[in-house]
Amino acid sequence: MAETVTSSGTTSGTTAPGHLLASLDPLLCEWLPRQRWFAGKGRPVTGFSPVAVTELLPPDGRLGLYHLLVRAHQPPADASVGDCYQLLIGVREALPPRLAPALIGHVEEGPLAGRTVYDALYDPRPADLLLEALRTQARIGGLRFERDPGQEIRESLVPRLMTAEQSNSSVVYGDTFILKLLRRVVPGVNPDLEIPLALAREGCPRVPAPTAWIRAEVADEPYDPYVLAVLQPFVRGATDGWELALRELAKGEDFAAEARALGRATAEVHTALAHALPTVTLGQAQLGQLVDGMTERLTAAVQAVPALRPYESGLRSAFEALADLAAEGRTWTAQRVHGDLHLGQCLRSPSGEWSLIDFEGEPARPLAERRLPQPPARDIAGMLRSFDYAAHSAAPPVSDWAGVCRAAYCSGYAEVAGRDPRTDPVLLRAYETDKAVYEVVYEARHRPDWLPVPMSAVHRLATSDLT
Repeated sequence: MAETVTSSGTTSGTTAPGHLLASLDPLLCEWLPRQRWFAGKGRPVTGFSPVAVTELLPPDGRLGLYHLLVRAHQPPADASVGDCYQLLIGVREALPPRLAPALIGHVEEGPLAGRTVYDALYDPRPADLLLEALRTQARIGGLRFERDPGQEIRESLVPRLMTAEQSNSSVVYGDTFILKLLRRVVPGVNPDLEIPLALAREGCPRVPAPTAWIRAEVADEPYDPYVLAVLQPFVRGATDGWELALRELAKGEDFAAEARALGRATAEVHTALAHALPTVTLGQAQLGQLVDGMTERLTAAVQAVPALRPYESGLRSAFEALADLAAEGRTWTAQRVHGDLHLGQCLRSPSGEWSLIDFEGEPARPLAERRLPQPPARDIAGMLRSFDYAAHSAAPPVSDWAGVCRAAYCSGYAEVAGRDPRTDPVLLRAYETDKAVYEVVYEARHRPDWLPVPMSAVHRLATSDLT
């Protein structure tokens, strides 16, 4: 059933990896940069090299199916360090109309010549195959389908692809499970699996416990396996925090009670993580490295976005104030955190309970950095920035809405954690400044119309000593 091609070019079947990928290369070069989850926007894709290719269904019937891990090469980066992407490629003679949005293209030459290839996650049958492989704990080539033996996976759950824009791809199975397929992958322990597993062992109900997951072992790479996908219970009828906040804003409703509840949920997750995984103390040396990183990101951001230049000195002062406290002997406790917390990473169930999801961290940052212990203030700053984004999305913007939500969120956090994040204003300002600088660069590159949102925060943070 399976054919595996490793990065060395060896294969257990008859289709050489170079021939297969060469036939797809021109189509993927055109298709991949258009995907929301492609990280290398703005630079052309010059080609691909295989990391692993697994044939899940031979392309000699009505449907063929390949699982690909490929490196996309873009100038000026060295070809050996291109980003690795996970693709599920379907092969048909022709696409039915219902699969038109999934089209990648028509293959002109090579082993798939004359066939049509497409993103197979749009197709129920390939999605069924993934769930069945997880249910039976299959091993197909280098792919390892693993699951929690204490959780049942029923057969015949109807799949549907979630089409909302996101940095990965998700398939919902019968309102029972959701499979998150990571698109840009790296070898090693992925926090999107590691942290929910740790929280499940701790008995934390605020994060859905992983039911199953997919890993890939690549024979010729001296690395840990790649984590490719995570299956978790689907929170039926849930609304994400961003959507809920915008809905309440549109109705002119107060969001303070929800913000307070969300603060409590965040503190519960932080408390559980501090018990489940090691914590460290950050002294002057560690804080110096943290501040250096923030300062370097600011310097790069100013070069990339000239609008930041008038604020550079004021923004830098936020980091310098933190370094000064460390020099005076102040220390902080660091632990594993969410790493990219905002309203869109939170789900409110119909019963009113909040859950936190997507513990991958900021995908653009190295995996080792995403797994480093951080002060909880990093997550808190991310949520405070998210309230600001929501307020500016209203038409017209609601001037005091974000401030009310920020205060309620911090108060809710304090009810569980026993300490209010606002009692450490220098640390919170530094993290919020770092986040706002990141947002400026992101918006300038991807959504220029949104640039005024983080720039308004930059103005506030650059001219304030404590907030």
